[in-house]
Amino acid sequence: MGLKSSQKRERQNEKLRMKNRAYKSTARTLIKKAFLTIEEGNLEAAKEATAEAVQALDKAAAKGVLHKNNASRRKGRLMTRLAKMEKAA
Repeated sequence: MGLKSSQKRERQNEKLRMKNRAYKSTARTLIKKAFLTIEEGNLEAAKEATAEAVQALDKAAAKGVLHKNNASRRKGRLMTRLAKMEKAA
């Protein structure tokens, strides 16, 4: 049995871990959704889905869940794919 403070830290860390997992999961889901919409070829839906994914990535980076460079790289890849689609359309 640890000290009272170490038990509290364990509880806090578990809560934070769950919140971080939720941010990551949301970002991952929205990125997949954006890529799928881009593949389908619907320009308006793709723009909307990409905007949602970018917002989720920015939020995750701001909270410290993702490193800012990691979020930036993912956004760049997403935007590049969207730009290719716009050019082809």
